[in-house]
Amino acid sequence: MVEQFLGTWKLILSENFDDYMKELGVGFAQRQLGVLAKPKIIITMDKDVITIRTETIFTVNEISFQLDQEFEERTIDNRLAKSIVTKDNDTLIHTQKWNDNHTTIKRKIVDGNMVIILLIIKSTLVCWELGGIQNTLTQTKEI
Repeated sequence: MVEQFLGTWKLILSENFDDYMKELGVGFAQRQLGVLAKPKIIITMDKDVITIRTETIFTVNEISFQLDQEFEERTIDNRLAKSIVTKDNDTLIHTQKWNDNHTTIKRKIVDGNMVIILLIIKSTLVCWELGGIQNTLTQTKEI
């Protein structure tokens, strides 16, 4: 199911994340913090409830959900979104909708790393894939 995503991941590479945050409407100061943050992402599962916890030196954000069921989410940049996470083959697809906008976060395991691709759809007519925005995280073992 989602076992390959379970564990603790740390950021090893980030591309175009500032551009992504700018398109979301995140202010300059918060974007600077976002670029500096080196998140640790902890993904766990208890029965059919998946939890994704994102920890940085600045903040902690946690969501818990069941696959294919809509839930309300307070995002790390403080947007209130209606969200749903689905699984398509080996990819977790996390869609957030708010104020006639939406973003899609695709998580996939490639060569032992979790690759996260972020897409923004600002209206029903315009779509960006900002230079293939991609964050690569590597799994860590905690002692």
